[in-house]
Amino acid sequence: MKYLILITLLLSGCSTTVPVTAKFPEVPNNIMAKCVQLQKLSDDAKLSDVSKTITINYSIYYECAVKTDAWIEWYQLQKNIFESVK
Repeated sequence: MKYLILITLLLSGCSTTVPVTAKFPEVPNNIMAKCVQLQKLSDDAKLSDVSKTITINYSIYYECAVKTDAWIEWYQLQKNIFESVK
């Protein structure tokens, strides 16, 4: 009988009623890197240089915009899924 009371006390000491809440992870700093700087024209640029620079800058900008928008959409979707599971 004495052992039964001791085991009951030990087991009841291990139980917890404190709710465990998990937080959705924050965005790592390496993912929040800025986009590449756009190219600038020199003062003596020719018309062909202007068109080439514009094309390169559009490519850089839209590549960065697509990656950023896709990542933001994915992150928000994952966060909504995480919060709805609770």
